[in-house]
Amino acid sequence: MQDTKRVKNPGKQRKKLFNAPAHIRHKLMSAPLSRELTASKGAKTLPVRKGDTILIKRGDNKGFEGKVSRVDLKAFRIYVEGLTREKVDGTNIFLPIHPSKVEIRNLNLDDKWRKKILERKQAPTKKVEKPIAKPAKKAEKAPVKEEKPVKVTPVEEEAVPEVAEEQAKEMTTEEAPAKKPATKKATKKVPAAKKKEEKGAAPKAKAKPKASAKTKGGQ
Repeated sequence: MQDTKRVKNPGKQRKKLFNAPAHIRHKLMSAPLSRELTASKGAKTLPVRKGDTILIKRGDNKGFEGKVSRVDLKAFRIYVEGLTREKVDGTNIFLPIHPSKVEIRNLNLDDKWRKKILERKQAPTKKVEKPIAKPAKKAEKAPVKEEKPVKVTPVEEEAVPEVAEEQAKEMTTEEAPAKKPATKKATKKVPAAKKKEEKGAAPKAKAKPKASAKTKGGQ
């Protein structure tokens, strides 16, 4: 396969042109179509073939219209019926013309491959409907982007623990003084119990001397 990169060196350009394979030479033989054909066939350019009717647009033979009799891919020239010149010896020869100087007025559609090319070039008109469906998909994705600001809730959740900590501190400060009176009451009750025990123990000590007195009187 020939390299298709562009080069600026004229020598390389001429070398690629003269050494081009047949399928590239065929493309280089293309010519523009008339306005009527572009409107009906949907193509702007096509390679010139034998049997096409062309109109010369530039050169000494400008305005000449005729049918292509031969296509020379090796020399990149075409020959038109009726366009000849006379040599010194009296013989007539066809004048070679470059395909860039002509305009195709009528196409020869005997070749089935050429018909398929025209059908393929007309097909892109149906594919224009696909880009219309893409904006609808983008419109569906737009509401999803609007829901993202709802993520502000984590900021409120972080503030809740701080409020809970402040309430816990207040509860601890309120409960601390309430427990102090309970301890004081317990200390007051302790001496009262001790006094009762001391009062109950005192009479027992007094009863012992009475028993001893009776024993002495009996003696």
